[in-house]
Amino acid sequence: MAATTAVPSTARSRGRTASGGRERALWREWARSLDRPLTSYYLILGTGMMLIALGLVMVLSSTMVNSISETGSAFSVFQRQLVSATIGLPLMIIASQLPLWVFRLVGYPAMILSVALLLLTAFQGTEVNGAIRWLEIGGLLIQPSEPAKLAFVLWGSNILARKEELKELTEWRHLLIPLLPGCGLLTLLVLLGSDLSTTLVLLVVFLSLLWVVGAPGKLFVGMFGLVLGLAAIVIAIEPFRLRRITAFLDPGADPTGSGFQSLHGLYALGTGGIFGVGIGASREKWGFLPYAESDFIFAIIGEEFGLIGTLVVLGLFGMLGYAGLRVAFRVKDPFSRLAAFAIVTWIIGQSMINIAAVIGLVPVTGIPLPLVSYGGSSLIPTMIGLGVLLAIARNEPQAQKALAARGPSWVQRALSWLGLEKFAASVQNRGGGAPSRRTTAPSVPRTARERGTKTTAKHKSGPVPVGDRPRRNRRR
Repeated sequence: MAATTAVPSTARSRGRTASGGRERALWREWARSLDRPLTSYYLILGTGMMLIALGLVMVLSSTMVNSISETGSAFSVFQRQLVSATIGLPLMIIASQLPLWVFRLVGYPAMILSVALLLLTAFQGTEVNGAIRWLEIGGLLIQPSEPAKLAFVLWGSNILARKEELKELTEWRHLLIPLLPGCGLLTLLVLLGSDLSTTLVLLVVFLSLLWVVGAPGKLFVGMFGLVLGLAAIVIAIEPFRLRRITAFLDPGADPTGSGFQSLHGLYALGTGGIFGVGIGASREKWGFLPYAESDFIFAIIGEEFGLIGTLVVLGLFGMLGYAGLRVAFRVKDPFSRLAAFAIVTWIIGQSMINIAAVIGLVPVTGIPLPLVSYGGSSLIPTMIGLGVLLAIARNEPQAQKALAARGPSWVQRALSWLGLEKFAASVQNRGGGAPSRRTTAPSVPRTARERGTKTTAKHKSGPVPVGDRPRRNRRR
């Protein structure tokens, strides 16, 4: 029997040192990659596209059974989601290339349009599942409360940014007016459609804007208490919301009624285990779990992909939130900082509420998982919001320099080809594109410019600039 050769301790220590050195080198390389100018941009773009792709796959998987039973085709619901993603993708790309002043400009019109659509929904909306949240336009059902989130983000960010630029945020009334009345009007119109979940998202965005702009602690606590009080009143006046609270506290008390959806969501997560039952092999989507393609799509992900799949989804949303906050801390102008933070609060806050409801940490709210759940009314505005966040990421100081080195973007070249050179120049100079390649003359003091251009003396050949005439002796 051959004896094993003893390894000297020095060799073992050298091996450990070498492996530790490789780990430190990999960590340094990872840290350097995070410091690159366009890291935030590519993180937002990459995580957003992966979530959209995952959503398309899971919508197809969770709706195949119902689609076959209702239409005879397994792809009928998936095709509608695919059309929504096809519409949202070019809108996201266009938004990512626009200058930031465009978003400030459309804030007021978008807010007015959202209020008009919500008013129209309140009086002429279509009732679906006992709630009047939908508006039929041209044969299509849309939910106006979803684009209202994006409108409120742009409008509120522009309002506070303008006040901050004018140094007007010195009193509490400048912080709350007109932001609080605008948010109150939206939430009131949304509540008329019995949509508490969207109301909570709007209120969370409102609180995030106050937090970023630096509202005093007493004012912020007061607004937070107001939001909690409003939520409690809205829950108390609606019997079905009280039943949801009861089901949240004890789902097993009414397993075939108010606790049915919560219990089957937990069954789906428990069945998936660590690695899941396999894509397309979910059992809960066979008529057991209500709204498996929208409100409870996270439960289907957990059943088919297991704990690993749910952690991947959480990691993608976490990475998206990290990249968005990174942008908010790096940009310089107030609008970019406020808008970036508000968009992150909107998307990540909504995703956390949805996931918490699925796993039983909060009552069921009926809110979709952003970028993943079925519904074009939610998907398209969220993709446009991602485009706005990408445009802000391109406006980071170091990102602007990196883009300037690349030359004009495809949007600038397309605008120039269409004869819109002035707008292309605005894209260059206001973010979302590379700066102009023209060399600018060095700055000249005002007095020197005046001396160089002022003409007083007359010659035979015309006026002579002062700078070209012989200097006279000045009196000391």
